[in-house]
Amino acid sequence: MKEFKTLIVLDKFKGFFEAVGVDYSIMRKILQVKLTMDSRRVPTALGNSRKKADDQDEEDSNSFIKSLWLYMILGAIMIPIVMLGENYIFQMSLIFGILIFMLMSTLISDFSSVLLDIRDKNIIFTKPVDSKTLNVAKAIHVFIYMLFLTVALAGLALITSIIKHGILFFIIFLLEIILMNLFIVVITALIYILILKFFDGEKLKDIINYVQIGLSIVIAVEYQLVGRLFNIVHINVTFVPKWWQYFIVPIWFGAPFEVILKKNYNTNFIIFSALAVIIPIISIALYIKFIPVFERNLQKLNNNTSRGKKDSKRLINAISKIVCLTKEERSFFTFATNIVKNEREFKLKVYPSLGFSIIFPFIFIFNDLRSKGWSKIAASKMYLTIYLCAILIPTLITMMKFSGKYKAAWIYKVLPIKETASIFKGTLKAFIIKLLIPIFIVESIIFMGIFGLRIFDDLILVLLNMLLYVVLCFKFTKKALPFSQSYEVAQQGEEVLSTLGLMMLLGALWLIHYVCALNSYGVYMCILVMISIDAIAWRKAFVI
Repeated sequence: MKEFKTLIVLDKFKGFFEAVGVDYSIMRKILQVKLTMDSRRVPTALGNSRKKADDQDEEDSNSFIKSLWLYMILGAIMIPIVMLGENYIFQMSLIFGILIFMLMSTLISDFSSVLLDIRDKNIIFTKPVDSKTLNVAKAIHVFIYMLFLTVALAGLALITSIIKHGILFFIIFLLEIILMNLFIVVITALIYILILKFFDGEKLKDIINYVQIGLSIVIAVEYQLVGRLFNIVHINVTFVPKWWQYFIVPIWFGAPFEVILKKNYNTNFIIFSALAVIIPIISIALYIKFIPVFERNLQKLNNNTSRGKKDSKRLINAISKIVCLTKEERSFFTFATNIVKNEREFKLKVYPSLGFSIIFPFIFIFNDLRSKGWSKIAASKMYLTIYLCAILIPTLITMMKFSGKYKAAWIYKVLPIKETASIFKGTLKAFIIKLLIPIFIVESIIFMGIFGLRIFDDLILVLLNMLLYVVLCFKFTKKALPFSQSYEVAQQGEEVLSTLGLMMLLGALWLIHYVCALNSYGVYMCILVMISIDAIAWRKAFVI
């Protein structure tokens, strides 16, 4: 097998792993096999791109590494922050806020399936391998890819830091990036250990998905709070210590720059700096201690016992008769609903986006709350931020064609299907009813509580625009029959670029609505126009 440079570096820490009871030689061999498999196929959790099977050189290279150029481009936004000056607590808290937001989002959506993988046991546990060694190998496997991702995101900022602030700044930055990655991976694993301890069966799988949504909301809120740690007056940035700031992780990693480089021995900065080192170490110790518990409880994911929910099935059948025009549509509506409800891998990929759809519409309102107050916000057009709940749609359209059971797609060829349009329409309607509409209804009720019943007609227009947005997203993404492809062929780089383009379409719909809302009858006229456009779009767009 190929000798990987990452494993050569890992060899330097052999003594540490053996000290905590890990069989290093076996762990290294497991990692070597996993990394070799990553270069020969494209696992879901690593989000790699497609490879040519007939090219040996291509086969021996990990295409995840080749896709990192996109993250390097995204990471360029941190260069101006590093160059700002020498207000290190502000600059580095902001940078680590960005990094934690992006990395945690990636981890819970793309890497959770690695931490929760139970397939290894069927092969590896038939050999003399203990659970601690296997689980540390899984965590290190994730950590290696997270570190690659982090270097891609922060690489340009790291280079800039040497030029602007010197070698010591660079060393602190690099060491904290390593600590941050360890903290992110381990704390996520500990959260999964906790929920595995207290839940079982199908309920456990649901709880894991709800935790993913919750984590998405928490990291989005925490990222927003970073900016509120500082008062910016006439370009001067001041830091005002508060007790709740000890729960804001990015500031932990910003404080050491003040303490070490500027000799600022403020008590708060010293405590923040200590937390940046101590908490990751404690997290690692707890993870190693609870690995046996994690491994035992992980088997609960194999428990598929669940009671039949006839009422739920009747409700789905009733809804399908209302929203679907043909029997074929109704069949695929029910089929897609079951996939969304039951396929764990699909939910691991999609549910984190639900968290962002829930929280993002409110973030801009809270941003203006300090300066404007509730009365001014209630009288404004800030209710149009509800369009941000539609950021879920590109993810749904992208993930529609993937499934862990994709080999069953042969069924499409044997079914007496007249046209593929009914397949796409039934599936998309299931996604809308099951995932989008519940979020939209809840947020609409909250928005009407804030802005009053005057926005009811605007909410109708928002819904109509989102239905058109579904069609637009479908038209501008690559087509494939629903659930007919393996997650392994997902081209992450192209999907990110596609999603950015689709967000511009959403912005265009928001702008049209805003312009219409400036006229007394503009919204009503736009509603009538959108009803016609939606009807035509949903009738014509899916004929492929």
